[in-house]
Amino acid sequence: MVDIVRDMRWNYVSTVASEGNYGESGVDAFIQKSREEGSVCISQSVKIPREPKPEEFDKIIKRLGENPNARVVIIFANEDDIRRLLQAAKKANQTGHFLWVGSDSWGSKISPVLNQEEMAEGAVTILPKRQSIRGFDRYFTSRTLENNRRNIWFAEFWENNFNCKLSRHALKKGSGIKKCTNQERIGKDSTYEQEGKVMFVIDAVYAMAHALHNMHKELCPGKVGLCSKMDPVDGAQLLKKIRDVKIAGIGGNPVQFNENGDAPGRYEIYQYQIKNKTAEYKIIGHWTDQLYLNVRAMQWPGGGRQVPTSICSQPCKPGWRKKIVKGMSCCWHCERCDGYQYQADLHTCKMCRFDLRPNKNHTGCQPIPIVKLEWSSPWAVIPVLIAILGIIATLFVVVTFIRYNDTPIVKASGRELSYVLLTGIFLCYATTFLMISTPDVGICSLRRIFLGLGMSISYAALLTKTNRIYRIFEQGKMTVSAPRFISPASQLIITFSLISVQLLGVCIWFAVDPSQALIDYEDQRTIDPEMARGVLKCDISDLSLICLLGYSMLLMVTCTVYAIKTRGVPETFNEAKPIGFTMYTTCIIWLAFIPIFFGTSQSTEKMYIQTTTLTISVSLSASVSLGMLYMPKVYVVLFHPEQNVAKRSTRSLKAVVTAATMSNKFNPKASLRPNGEAKSELCENLETQGLSPKQTYISYSNHAI
Repeated sequence: MVDIVRDMRWNYVSTVASEGNYGESGVDAFIQKSREEGSVCISQSVKIPREPKPEEFDKIIKRLGENPNARVVIIFANEDDIRRLLQAAKKANQTGHFLWVGSDSWGSKISPVLNQEEMAEGAVTILPKRQSIRGFDRYFTSRTLENNRRNIWFAEFWENNFNCKLSRHALKKGSGIKKCTNQERIGKDSTYEQEGKVMFVIDAVYAMAHALHNMHKELCPGKVGLCSKMDPVDGAQLLKKIRDVKIAGIGGNPVQFNENGDAPGRYEIYQYQIKNKTAEYKIIGHWTDQLYLNVRAMQWPGGGRQVPTSICSQPCKPGWRKKIVKGMSCCWHCERCDGYQYQADLHTCKMCRFDLRPNKNHTGCQPIPIVKLEWSSPWAVIPVLIAILGIIATLFVVVTFIRYNDTPIVKASGRELSYVLLTGIFLCYATTFLMISTPDVGICSLRRIFLGLGMSISYAALLTKTNRIYRIFEQGKMTVSAPRFISPASQLIITFSLISVQLLGVCIWFAVDPSQALIDYEDQRTIDPEMARGVLKCDISDLSLICLLGYSMLLMVTCTVYAIKTRGVPETFNEAKPIGFTMYTTCIIWLAFIPIFFGTSQSTEKMYIQTTTLTISVSLSASVSLGMLYMPKVYVVLFHPEQNVAKRSTRSLKAVVTAATMSNKFNPKASLRPNGEAKSELCENLETQGLSPKQTYISYSNHAI
């Protein structure tokens, strides 16, 4: 039964069995085999009571219809119960819905399907494979009432076969039944067909005889009749001998038993078909050790050739797993392997490895594409364009300053710190190319070094300048003594000391955590695996980046504080004000940078936005310093050389006295001081205050102020 159901690709069936040993044992065997093979799932099993009432069959049909997917009904019942079950199905208007599979108790019998052929159409039944035994026919047709000696039921058979009565007293007037004459002959005066199980009865008798014979030979050797060891016969020992029998049957087939005591099954498979309004059982296959089924010869209700479905669950699509329904091995729900899962087997979804993503139908994993910032990307083109223009402008300023190195304006700018500052500006622009280059160990190491170094150099130089101005004027308010460390050499030492702090921090970072390039698969691990990307980048976290730029920002803030404090410096010392404007603007740029940089940390475009924001912010900072501090000087040097001379400026009395005091303290021969000296005359109002001519000229230095 299981093989037939499986070959039809039915995996969801119901069973109906009559109470009693045959029905129950048949269902038990079917259930056990279906569980072992796991190919057939039983929706429900229904028992027919021993003495069922007519409404019992209506209830059974109603129960079978509760699950419309289980259309196949396996029947282990006697022919009367089968007939009544078909009647109840016809009454419930279920013609063509149920697909009946009957045991050998249905076989090819007419009585179960009589007058309800359409209800039984398509039913598949089995019958033990048999053949007619001619010797039995010769023997049985020769039997009469006189020569029958052993069959105690023969007289009853005689009456039923010839429709007569053996006793005159049993006849009733008008019954139409005649008295048996004993001249009737089997097969001549009545129809005769050999019972299909005759062959099996004969084989069973021979198997018993051989078992008793073998048992007698073993227990009673050389004796005739039963010996004491076989009186009485041990049933368990006899059963063992029966199971050991191996003989040729009456039909030529071997008679033997397996470990369960079952003989080899040999069945013919029938289907009840209706063709041209004529119903018949047609052989569609057989089973001998294995199933042979001619599916093409089968015909289903309504004349269809396609096998009807009786399936609990349809097969799941690729990338969908089976979630088995509890208690039903062949019933499941299909669940999609979603996200980064793939279908490992029919029942399991597993996560792809961190560097993989599922393919389109989630049946396997494939590598996640690797991305990096490309030079052709719009996110890179703008920063690179700004950096190139900035480098060109920086080199132009450097060349101009070198060309006019000895002119008053260049000298007045503080040449040593100016070149240091221009170097920092150049590195700020050059950092853009390091940030966009393909990350590797070398590039990542250079990023660590130069990303904060350019800004540190720039703001260290500016801080040194503003600090020098602040100390000069604060000292002048209190005393005429000169502040310490204001010479060019001192300024360079201070600047490089501040820069060395940045380099020392980077060296410690290299020692603790060597630089490396890595692929970050979490940065762009989107909900949709199709959009997932691995980002090739340097191992610089957001926190590390803040630490890297933190020192530069500290210098920038400190420089801004000094710029604010020196905003009241007399006009002659006018480099303090451009520095102040530079620092104010730079602070605004970096205040805008922080929310943009960290506000996009969860964006899928994080790498592009943050890199572009960082490089543009660094370049803008450099551009502000270059534009406000050097472009006005370059403009004067190139286009107004007449202004590139020492000037005489009017100063307030307090400023003049302070500057004069400091200038005289530093060097009485101010006119001989190198590196940007100038003389200023007092205004007429100073002369009216009674200052001597010697005091009307003061010598002061604009160097690095």
